Amino acid sequence: MKIFCIGRNYADHATEMGNGLSEEPIIFMKPKSALVQGHTPFYYPEFTNELHYEAELVVRISKNGKYIQEKHAANYYNAITVGIDFTARDIQNKLKEKGLPWEKAKSFDNSAAVGKFIEITPALDKKNINFSFSKNKEIVQKDNSKSMIFSIDQIIANISNYFSLNIGDLVFTGTPAGVGECIVGDVLEGYFEKEPVLSLEIK
Repeated sequence: MKIFCIGRNYADHATEMGNGLSEEPIIFMKPKSALVQGHTPFYYPEFTNELHYEAELVVRISKNGKYIQEKHAANYYNAITVGIDFTARDIQNKLKEKGLPWEKAKSFDNSAAVGKFIEITPALDKKNINFSFSKNKEIVQKDNSKSMIFSIDQIIANISNYFSLNIGDLVFTGTPAGVGECIVGDVLEGYFEKEPVLSLEIK
């Protein structure tokens, strides 16, 4: 199982991070060990002093594929939810200053959390999905999939040019503006439309 992540897919988030926009999806990956298991608590990592949440829509791959055309991309995923791309921001900033890869800041154990998946039906308009994210019951991120620079189908097609997609792979589609720090004791919750799909406490 592979975890693909897309960076800077919302213009407001790119602006808040001081980054420009890309002409194609920015892809990075997390290992299988990055996925928070449902029965396992999330513990604040010892190596960072600035852990940030980044809430995202996440799709689940349901069919093996390679070199997928955008018009056929919808056939390759069957469920969607809200997830968290955890980032050790202090580590990331140090790595960026040195021009080094970001894996230590983005791909550490338990750096990816996903909520309950919602099966995709013909009635679901993937280009008009409202989702939100709260910290201690206060909404800190809120957006709609129509704000994505690259749509889900465009992302799937682009990833498949470089990597084989396999059943069970996950694709984090990028975070909107509002990312921020979380500390021990914080309760993080994700909402797909108005349905709560994710709840996680930092221990």
